[in-house]
Amino acid sequence: MPMNNEVLAIVLGGGQGSRLFPLTLQRSKPAVPIGGSYRLIDIPISNCLHADIRRIFVLTQFNSASLNRHISQAYRMDAFSQGFVDILAAEQTPDNPNWYQGTADAVRQAARHFVRFDADYYLILAGDHLYRMDYAELVDAHHESRADITIAAQPISIDEASAMGIFRFDRAGQIVAFEEKPKRERLQEIGQSIPPGSTAGGHTPDKPFVASMGVYVFSRDVLLEAIEQDGATDFGRQIIPNALGKYRVSAYLFRGYWADVGTVLSFYDANIMLTRPGAPFKFYDPRRPIFTHARFLPGARFSDCTVHDAVVAEGCYLDRASIEQSIVGIRTNMQSGATIRRSVLLGADYYEADDDAPARGANPKLGVGRDAVLDRVIVDKNARIGDGARLVNEKRVQDADGDGYYIRDGVVIVPKDGVVKPGTMV
Repeated sequence: MPMNNEVLAIVLGGGQGSRLFPLTLQRSKPAVPIGGSYRLIDIPISNCLHADIRRIFVLTQFNSASLNRHISQAYRMDAFSQGFVDILAAEQTPDNPNWYQGTADAVRQAARHFVRFDADYYLILAGDHLYRMDYAELVDAHHESRADITIAAQPISIDEASAMGIFRFDRAGQIVAFEEKPKRERLQEIGQSIPPGSTAGGHTPDKPFVASMGVYVFSRDVLLEAIEQDGATDFGRQIIPNALGKYRVSAYLFRGYWADVGTVLSFYDANIMLTRPGAPFKFYDPRRPIFTHARFLPGARFSDCTVHDAVVAEGCYLDRASIEQSIVGIRTNMQSGATIRRSVLLGADYYEADDDAPARGANPKLGVGRDAVLDRVIVDKNARIGDGARLVNEKRVQDADGDGYYIRDGVVIVPKDGVVKPGTMV
């Protein structure tokens, strides 16, 4: 069994994050808040820390200031340890003036920074997934199977498979093919070719496919050799398919909760899931909590409110509000008569005092105004929603840009620092 100081983790911060717009308008994907108090980057970093993996690089190139600030505030390692969490932003060099062209290209360009660290294994992680995994077990499985590459995988349904990378196995359960985001017709062909009695697991009628989770363990020399392939810019599209037949590639089957929150709808659904009794993922796990920046905020204060199936973060002040199936993020100020249903409020970065009125001018107060109604809405940080605003998407519009708001996948989104005028009807 390898020691954890032989493992170095590399978290892929993703590209421009256009599928999460406008949540990624001013921040990178890993810095997007989730669950009221956390950010997406907290998930892989916390999983690493619980596995005693304490050398972590985060690769990013878009809007990295917010992410850098969060990491510097949240993850300060012991001065006498070898641990660190460092940002590696895309940079121009004399031999490469280009930005990252994909996940593999990002690792290739960043390699000059991490190859100087002793590590037998590289753990490659995504920065926009929600799950709790024991990475120590994953690395042990890689070591014990004598694999060159181990890919964390999960059984999925045919409806999910078109958006993911799908494995094909031989009768012994070894990976023999990998296809990135196959179309439904191709999935039916793959399903018919799955050999009976496969030892790969997961081939049940409701979940007949096994998909990559975008979590990889590479043996050191294999990764450094694989990323030097000509024209290979992405792990899923080039590195993994090209590795089959050349390296020993194994799958590590993971049956816990996992969600890719790289789109507005998946992000919304993952947050709303957290409000349900018996949710398959919870942040308050007593054995493996998710860590984040300690803010030392007061407890949430409720004044004559009605709350059903909700998560309300610290530092909030809610006055005679009705909240149902919603996430209410840190420092949220909700004024009298507000109604919040099936919504995700990311909170605020600061409090606004009563004597700040001259500074805000004609804008509404920070937070949710009097008698406002929100249903199926994402409200980003520091937004201002005026009195009597009604954001319920009555016409069931799928995509639109409005005055102070956007609609994506039928979800109304108020952007960071956005202002929704009093009386707005959507």
